[in-house]
Amino acid sequence: MGDQSRLCSVWLGSETGILKGVSVTHKQAFNFCNTRQLSRDQEIRVLCWGDPTETELLLGTVDGTVKTFSTEKGIFTEVRRCGDPEEGCFTGLEVRNSSVLTCVESGKLRVWREDSSEPVSELDAGKNVCRMRQNPVHPNRVGTGGKENGLKIWDLERPETPVFTAKNLRDDWLDLRRPHWVRDLAFIPDCDKVVTCTGHHQVHVFDPVSPQRRPVLEAEFGDYPLTALSLPASGDSVVVGNTQGQVAVLDLRKGLVRGCLKGLSGGVRALQCHASQPLVASCGLDRFLRIHSLEDRRLQHKVYLKSRLNCVLLGSQELRGGAEGEDGGAEGEVKEEEEDEVWDSMERVEEDTTKRKSSSSEGEEKKKKKKD
Repeated sequence: MGDQSRLCSVWLGSETGILKGVSVTHKQAFNFCNTRQLSRDQEIRVLCWGDPTETELLLGTVDGTVKTFSTEKGIFTEVRRCGDPEEGCFTGLEVRNSSVLTCVESGKLRVWREDSSEPVSELDAGKNVCRMRQNPVHPNRVGTGGKENGLKIWDLERPETPVFTAKNLRDDWLDLRRPHWVRDLAFIPDCDKVVTCTGHHQVHVFDPVSPQRRPVLEAEFGDYPLTALSLPASGDSVVVGNTQGQVAVLDLRKGLVRGCLKGLSGGVRALQCHASQPLVASCGLDRFLRIHSLEDRRLQHKVYLKSRLNCVLLGSQELRGGAEGEDGGAEGEVKEEEEDEVWDSMERVEEDTTKRKSSSSEGEEKKKKKKD
């Protein structure tokens, strides 16, 4: 499995608990999991790199455990308890120096050391948290947001109170309160601004440096809840996806839609732009991994992975595929060895056909008597 994991440039977490790796270059997909413990409790909700060299992968599951996967060996090397299932699923997983940051739906944001089974520090980000993200430039700062839980930016060195708390939107033209529902967020590079997408199909940009706590930019896309966003390397636009499989690129300077990415047929659950190439990967309910070009918005790669997908993580290496198909995308050959082993290990139940024959013969005799 180590040779297979080294080939993978894209990693995905599924509802079935299977960690999936995709090699765009070789157009292959692989499953990495322990088939004996495969259950819905092992559903993967979040993914992140464990080290800058990308030799370790951290994944958070529904049962509150964080697993470490070695991309060099192709095996899971560590499992640790970092939460309680009663507190909700993981909404964020990040690495800060030698510590691991976790956040769950109940708002418990914890810092864990490698050699400790108890959190070093803990803060309460409020209820119904949908996403926690770390500032890549300032690792001590993280952002949180959720349903009726506006954007908050925290300094982990001073976790008593947030350093920034977004103010609710102004009332509408009927003087009715406008609800807010942060579904995803990201820190814009080279500045202190934060962009969020909401369950009310809105995109907001906040500037913690300015005295204004309301959004400095408001934009809307579509009519359905936005579920995920990601920032390209340029930093002047944002890619957003919604529950209907619509993905668009929005300009962060004017708030206008630059274009839409076509080909998706199910709700989008995760998006990630490549760190150096103009590419964006998407996954969701339709069980496909898709990689689009942000330059011409064409579909570059498309791989069917059999399971509903929750999260996607790209490596820093360049994504280069083989020949394109008729639809402009390279179809990936999917190898589901691990899943096949699960079905092969099950006991075979043979149907008893004697009862069926006897019941059918009795029915025929009754029909004959009625005719007579």
